[in-house]
Amino acid sequence: MTAGWRDGGIAGWAGRDAGASRSSRVSRSSRTLLALVAVTAACSSDARTPVVVYSPHGRDLLLLAERTFEAENPDVDIRWLDMGSQDVLDRVRSERSNPQADVWFGAPSMLFQQALADSLLAPYRPSWADAVPPRARGSGDFYFATYETPAVIAYNPEAIPADEAPTDWDQVLEPRWRGKIIIRDPIASGTMRAIWGMVVLRGIARTGDTAAGFDWLRRLDAQTREYAINPALLHQKIVRQEGVLSLWDLPDVLTERAKGQPFAFTLPTSGTPVIEDAVALIRGAPHPEAARRFIDWVGSMEAQLLAARQEWRLPTRVDLPADSLPEWARDVRARLVLEPMDWERLARDGDAWMMWWDRHVRGRGARR
Repeated sequence: MTAGWRDGGIAGWAGRDAGASRSSRVSRSSRTLLALVAVTAACSSDARTPVVVYSPHGRDLLLLAERTFEAENPDVDIRWLDMGSQDVLDRVRSERSNPQADVWFGAPSMLFQQALADSLLAPYRPSWADAVPPRARGSGDFYFATYETPAVIAYNPEAIPADEAPTDWDQVLEPRWRGKIIIRDPIASGTMRAIWGMVVLRGIARTGDTAAGFDWLRRLDAQTREYAINPALLHQKIVRQEGVLSLWDLPDVLTERAKGQPFAFTLPTSGTPVIEDAVALIRGAPHPEAARRFIDWVGSMEAQLLAARQEWRLPTRVDLPADSLPEWARDVRARLVLEPMDWERLARDGDAWMMWWDRHVRGRGARR
């Protein structure tokens, strides 16, 4: 749910502490976060311009981006904090009167639309704006997508043979998967909010009401063994076969597989939401000029291909030569069925839907 990952600044909180879990990093309070920034600034003789990046993209991609960008821009110090997409929005909202971050790097467009409605973003049209499709551009040049992130059905291939894995959403509701599904807690996850939103929107399209979608989610809740509080725990539980099936995002599945972990996926045949994973300049950013340079870089051809080849991101740019993309990206593009999504409605109504799900569906599916 991805530069600066491994060295420097906020990477000092997230990247250098290799032993800390993502959940422990995210759980730190804003007051502690600000104190760490102050201590770092006071004790450092680093004359570089700091650029603070909030992102859900994960340590590996952020560290790759940090190191590569800083090598090309030695006067800039990228500092990042890795957290869930919804957590980024909540933090930026809480810091509205005194912004601490410069760049928001990664989240579904629906969350950026909410941020735009709250006047949390500053307009900036990056140098690569015309290279992405219209659906990847926010109104008024407030945000632009860098990657496309498909939602997939993930599973442990040591427990589920490929020819028995579900190939579409409704198949995960089959009785054989009851108690075998682990799902990332949807409240903090942009990916899960997109999947939940797809289900509700499908129900509305079919019946004119949200009830059908929530009934589907209630049936899924009855199948679900646990809602994992962060991606790291989700991955661990799938590997240990505490659950063997999940709904998740493609980059995380491919990343775990590249590490030798037992992960596989199917692309839902009826269609899947493809998150336009965007980047934006935060309104009131302390270092806007350097932040704009970073935004220009993350959407450049160099950075897009680097992310595709090393960190399993599907580039948004449409002008990249097909033969420059890795084989996995060409294969996904060939097989992907794009779900039509009303992202504007999801941005408007999504919070209320999630609240209703949390209060009336979570943990209640088994009572049917």
